[in-house]
Amino acid sequence: MSENYIIHPSENITGEITVPGDKSISHRALILLSISEGTASISNFLESDDCIATANILKKLGVKIQKSEKNNYLIEGVGKLGLKGCDDNLDCGNSGTSMRLLSGLLSAQQFESCLVGDSSLNKRPMDRVSKPLSIMGANISLHDEKTAPINIYPAQNILPIEYNMPIDSAQIKSAIMLAALYAKGKSKILEKVKSRDHTENILNYLGTDIVVDNNKITLNPPKKIDAKDIFIPGDISSAMFFIVGCLISKSSKITIKNVGLNPSRIGGIEILKMMGADIQVSYTNTTGPEIYGDIFVTSSSLRGIEIPKEYIPSAIDEFPVIFIAAAAAAGKTILKNAEELKFKESDRLEAMSVGLKKCKIDNIVTSNGIEIFGGELFGANVDSYDDHRIAMAFSIAGIISKGNMKILNTKNVSTSFPDFYKIMKSLGIKNEREIDT
Repeated sequence: MSENYIIHPSENITGEITVPGDKSISHRALILLSISEGTASISNFLESDDCIATANILKKLGVKIQKSEKNNYLIEGVGKLGLKGCDDNLDCGNSGTSMRLLSGLLSAQQFESCLVGDSSLNKRPMDRVSKPLSIMGANISLHDEKTAPINIYPAQNILPIEYNMPIDSAQIKSAIMLAALYAKGKSKILEKVKSRDHTENILNYLGTDIVVDNNKITLNPPKKIDAKDIFIPGDISSAMFFIVGCLISKSSKITIKNVGLNPSRIGGIEILKMMGADIQVSYTNTTGPEIYGDIFVTSSSLRGIEIPKEYIPSAIDEFPVIFIAAAAAAGKTILKNAEELKFKESDRLEAMSVGLKKCKIDNIVTSNGIEIFGGELFGANVDSYDDHRIAMAFSIAGIISKGNMKILNTKNVSTSFPDFYKIMKSLGIKNEREIDT
């Protein structure tokens, strides 16, 4: 049984919304509070398939995680050495974040683990994580040396590392830091371009000795981590779909409340502003591990640009919907140095290219990017390739398409944004669900 959505063109969208809690921060808050000492709450936790997968794995490892009310959870930390092994495989579902981060954490434990995923996740490269962890002394093996299942065996010692990141990836960096919490000395990580820094922020918030100097991270492993309550702001990656939807619509204006505005995550907003977007930001909270605030968006005439390299790591998850903005813009948009998009839930360069061509938008995929020639979008039947961000991006394209847009295989939207289509309707965007049996 498959799920599809049909999006009907809409004249304009208007309203005030909130988006669900940040997926990246939800994962990290769960993991770090699980190995802290004491009980703490996570409020506005993202109850998506991916984050629930992380929670279920931690429960299997002996952590008590209890839902207190909607999107609020109590975590009873077991301390750095309190996790317990289990005989079952640890199922990450479709969540690459769960698999990569937990690889780092479990590499330092004194029990065996096996991380598995669904058919899509089991095709994604994991050697980029296993290599630095192996340098640190982890005893870790992959299927055919590249993909899950990931088998992890007890390591004699976790060694400190000085690591120059070959790929600017927050997941790889975070896996190294989680292992480094158990090392016998300071670890240092150097990035070429700064990637999202939620792990660093939460570690600092919880009192860990971590120093971030531009693109250099120095982590001194603590004897213990003290639990503290964490609020999860709205996910900027989720907000970006509605930001673009408003920008490309006529006579539209929306407000998105309490969105995370971490500087390492707003590359997508900066790219859209370069394209001529009218986006205003009001910071409402600068305390706690993350800053957040409100975003005000007004429909705009966009123009094509060459996307600066420095914004790519901080906008990596937003590119599917940025490509929709490029399709609606005047002129050509060029993206280079983004080969990482080939290794997401789908090859997002190829998946977006195929979908855009079905919508009669010319584009050229290059070795590490794409060129998109803006024009008039036409409705089509577009395959999401079981990728939640591809599905949501073309759903936004349906707002302005000539004719209805049908998105195939939308079930995976629940991995990051279960209420996506409900919020679309609240803004006046007509959509209907279709089940194929």
